[in-house]
Amino acid sequence: MTAKQPIRILIADDHPMLRDGVAALLDTQPDMLLVGEASDGADAIRRFAALRPDVTLMDLQMPGMGGVAAIRAIREQAPRARILVLTTYDGDAQAAEALRAGAAGFLLKTTLRRELLDTIRAIHAGRRYVPPEIAQEIALHASDDALSQREQSVLALVAEGLANKEIAWELGLAEDTIKTHLKNVFAKLGVADRTLAVTTAMRRGILNG
Repeated sequence: MTAKQPIRILIADDHPMLRDGVAALLDTQPDMLLVGEASDGADAIRRFAALRPDVTLMDLQMPGMGGVAAIRAIREQAPRARILVLTTYDGDAQAAEALRAGAAGFLLKTTLRRELLDTIRAIHAGRRYVPPEIAQEIALHASDDALSQREQSVLALVAEGLANKEIAWELGLAEDTIKTHLKNVFAKLGVADRTLAVTTAMRRGILNG
């Protein structure tokens, strides 16, 4: 009788200590094998192509190419690739974007070790997983209009403390245009002022703190 092959795992994260911690955890599991590590999105794409792991653990915020772009590229070359996002960001916008890109699951780095192992097995078996609280937020905002790239740029500068006039100069736009963008941002986020817009966008993962 042929022995069951272990789940071959690739981890992509720019923090060596996190990779070391996951490697140590996987080493205790007879049905799992860490076959490679990557430190950014571009590296993850290269390692995936060379190793063809069963499950890839993917961080979202990495220098250079981030996790979402890497997920999209990997899924283009291997549509059946099983990718589990492992991130510190619990915002629904981050999760929804990763899932749209092709991720099969979404977990926080603070999750219990047992949950991580169980989720890896579930993803490998063809299932999907998103924590209930994040799934609820995704469903709550599913019909919301997404912020455009320009609106996100404006809001990011608001978060840095810039006034409308300074934002207009920074982006090469008229100040009235900035005001219009902010009015649209407030409407889309369901808030009434700049401070709430920034805090809401950060909580949901639209902006990174």
